[in-house]
Amino acid sequence: MDANVSNIQHVAKKKTQAKTSARHGTLLYRKVVEHLHQYWQLWAFTLPSIAFVVLFAYVPMYGVQLAFRQFDFTKGLTGGTWVGWQYFEQFFRDPMFVEILSNTFRISMWTLVMGFIAPIVLALLINQIGSPKVKSFVQTITYMPHFISTVVMVSIIQIFLAPSTGLLGRFLGRTSIMGDSNAFAPIYWISEVWQHAGWNCIIYLAALSSVDLALYEAARIDGAGRLQLIRYVDIPTIMPTVGVLLILNMGSVLGVGFEKVWLMQNTLNINASEVISTYTYRIGLLNNQFSYSTAIGLFNSLVNFLFLIMANFIAKRTSDTSIF
Repeated sequence: MDANVSNIQHVAKKKTQAKTSARHGTLLYRKVVEHLHQYWQLWAFTLPSIAFVVLFAYVPMYGVQLAFRQFDFTKGLTGGTWVGWQYFEQFFRDPMFVEILSNTFRISMWTLVMGFIAPIVLALLINQIGSPKVKSFVQTITYMPHFISTVVMVSIIQIFLAPSTGLLGRFLGRTSIMGDSNAFAPIYWISEVWQHAGWNCIIYLAALSSVDLALYEAARIDGAGRLQLIRYVDIPTIMPTVGVLLILNMGSVLGVGFEKVWLMQNTLNINASEVISTYTYRIGLLNNQFSYSTAIGLFNSLVNFLFLIMANFIAKRTSDTSIF
């Protein structure tokens, strides 16, 4: 008798759950339909962007499986023998693994730190210029180098650092500083900061433009000077923007640009200039080891993703600023 009652209650409970889930499904469907009916114009505008991201960012991820297969030209991406973690283990056992990783971290961290601080300082200084014409002129001059191509930029560096004829090289001795392993990282990040600081400070200037002018007037009445205005008005205003951009930049800790490093690289500085991107190119395209290079690239992307997650978690816990 008790068993029958229990079975009846179980069946009734299942029916209730089915009705509830069906009701929730119906409500969700109605909400989606109502949302699309109300905002279909916005979705129509964003649809090309969504399609672009899906086509060029997510569809190519299909080729990631090449890192776990022995690539066979005749069988395509999915026809090779499955080898699992073989290529990752090969990379970790590579004699150049530590050197490549340390070079990448050193160059990238210097570029990240100095390239992150310089635009903030530049934006704070430009914001203190009173004359609108002078302010516009300084902005234009500082962000113009951003449009110089990488090839031209490296050519400028080589000309400036030429031992006997260069504007700077003539004061640095008779040997080319481009062949000095210890000088490679400073040359790279200093030129990066000089080229992109003006462009990167635009977003901070946009944030500073939203400051209420009454705050400046009230601070001046209280006797605040320029440094006090920067410390107590400007910096608190841009801190949310700084937090978000820092999180995004942490997603490219190992993302040292390939083109510039490859063009600056030579036989004398290769022990300090060989980074993950150049090593992947050398192994993958020049030596036709596509599976191995894919595994290295996937490792690079995973490390960047972990840094992004960690930075977002720390920022959310400490300052309530995050991107997700």
